[in-house]
Amino acid sequence: MKRVVLAGAMLSVVSAGPVLAADLGRAPAPVAKAPVVVPAPVFSWTGFYIGGNAGYGWGSGKDALDLANINPSGWSAGGQVGFNYQFANNIVAGIEADLQGGDISASTGGLSSSLDMLGTVRGRLGYAFGRVLPYVTGGLAYGNNSVDNFGWNQSQTHVGWTAGAGVEYALTDHWTAKAEYLYTDLGSKYYDNIGADAGVTAQTGKIGINYKF
Repeated sequence: MKRVVLAGAMLSVVSAGPVLAADLGRAPAPVAKAPVVVPAPVFSWTGFYIGGNAGYGWGSGKDALDLANINPSGWSAGGQVGFNYQFANNIVAGIEADLQGGDISASTGGLSSSLDMLGTVRGRLGYAFGRVLPYVTGGLAYGNNSVDNFGWNQSQTHVGWTAGAGVEYALTDHWTAKAEYLYTDLGSKYYDNIGADAGVTAQTGKIGINYKF
């Protein structure tokens, strides 16, 4: 009986040998690796930009034009160029220059006033919430104003100040869109054709688009 049991055990070992050898020679099954998660790049407002804008302006005359109840209004369009720098604490500081042409005008009787060119050079200061940038802005303003008195037209360049606020949104890493409000005071100058000082203040609402390099 012992011989039968021993013979059976040896036969089992011999039979299992090729199977074990095959298992030992087989390559281990590959282990699937977890996908590597790459964090999305953080948007930065730092850089130069250039763009265009369009808006509507409304205001009031100053001095003689104010007495005549002339309150100019109308559309304008133009372009801007600027530079932003974003600090580590997300404060964004920048400078922007823009220039618009249009027809912000009004008339009463034979007297009329028209602001056909308006430009600014402004500082900007904001706080970046990722791709959203609210900001305040202010600086130098200049414009070309024409006063017509029964066909006698005189144009002068006025220099004053402007201040306002806006919000800009990064559509992509290079394109941004913005909405902006500005109050502008261009002061007064003496006009020979009316024999008095005249000027204009204006409020403008603009939308624009920029390409950031």
